[in-house]
Order: sequence, then C-alpha cells, then structure tokens
Amino acid sequence: MKREELVGYLDGLLAPGRFRDYCPNGLQVEGRAEITRIVAGVSASQELLDAAVERHADAILVHHGYFWKGEDGRVTGIRRKRLASLLGSDINLLAYHLPLDAHPELGNNAQLARLLGFVPEGRFGEQDIAWLGALAEPCDLASLAARAAGVLGRQPLVIAGDDRPIRRIGWCSGGAQGYFESAIALGVDAYLSGEISEQTVHLARESGVAYLAAGHHATERYGVQALAGHLAQQFGIACEFVDLDNPV
Repeated sequence: MKREELVGYLDGLLAPGRFRDYCPNGLQVEGRAEITRIVAGVSASQELLDAAVERHADAILVHHGYFWKGEDGRVTGIRRKRLASLLGSDINLLAYHLPLDAHPELGNNAQLARLLGFVPEGRFGEQDIAWLGALAEPCDLASLAARAAGVLGRQPLVIAGDDRPIRRIGWCSGGAQGYFESAIALGVDAYLSGEISEQTVHLARESGVAYLAAGHHATERYGVQALAGHLAQQFGIACEFVDLDNPV
C-alpha cells in the first residue's frame, strides 16, 4: 500500500481538520513510500520504536505522537534518538490524537462504551470530546469499579460520591478530569476518565457524583487497536498492536 493512499484514507476516516488539537495529526515523520507492515501503540516511545524496528515495520500508528504545542522544538537528547530511530530505519510515523478520541465507532470513547457496557446518548465538553450515556444495567459503584478493573486490567482510583445507584454516566479517555464539572451539571451519577487532579476529589465529595480514574494509558489502548484492526480488515495489511506497560 502506498503511503499517500494510507494517509489519505486515515485523514478521510478520522477528519482531523475538524479539531483544534495540540499536535499535528496524520503523517508526522515520513518514511518509505510502500507500507506492508504497521506496528500500532498508544505512544511513540523509544520502546515502541524499537519494537517496530525489530518487527521490520514500515509505519508506526499511535495516539500520542510528537511535536506538541509549547514543547521545546530542538532536536537533542531523547528527541534526537527517537527521530534517528525512525529516519535511520525509514519508518513512517502516523499519529491521531483528538480525532481518535472522538471517532463514533473506532475512537477511544466509543470503544470504552462497548467494553464497559455504556449506552451512549450524547456528547459534551470542548469539541464534544466527552461522552454521556447510561449503563445497560444500573449497578452500585463497587460493581462498576470491578467491571472497569476487569476490562482495563488495572484497579481504578475511585472517589465515592453519595452511594447513589449508578444509572447515568459520563466518560472521556485520557487526561479529561477537566470535564468532570460539566458532567456533574448534566446529571450523571458517575464519571470515568484516565487521570485525576487534586480538586477532582473535592468535586466528587461535594457533588455526590463518583469519580473513577482508570488510567490514561489503560483507557486509550482501544482506539488505536480498533483502528489497526480496521486497516487490516479493509486493506489486508499486516497490523500488530504492541501494548507497552504504563502505570499512569
């Protein structure tokens, strides 16, 4: 498959032009023109780059790529080593951030809903990134936390609310604790995201709405995994998801 064909397809599927993002979406580092093998992962760490080189990948597909707004742009140290690995092996790097959070079928939040049994009903937050819905079956907070732990493979940090049954829920993968107050205003009984801040604890206790911090990496495994599977099915291209442990 030609690189331009793959990038064009992904840009059409994920519509990055719709989003005001913190990094460039799409092709971030250009490699060889022909792509037959893709390695996918959450973040373009050196460990993932090394795995791609070892597997003779032509492209790496990630949720967290490079060139974030506000970071130092000098190519030194860790940044130099990462780019040397890509350029030295002629590997393409493709990254989709907010577009992959938001996609209605393959995105991180859509995949969380599928895996955790949430029934989507709407969107909220900046650029409609966060999702709102109901549980397929109401449950108590302990049951919801146990379900999240079983699916995501890590125990969430749970801040209890007022022990109400969990019927309505808001969720957003990654570092989306900033949408918690909006979720409270929309009448949810619980909110699930990847990370948590100090003030989040007080909002949960004072509002009565439970908060589950289930891990940034853990909640963002599934979008890029679904996207890689979609590409394999659509084009018959070899796509391997490499899950590298990250406790955050």
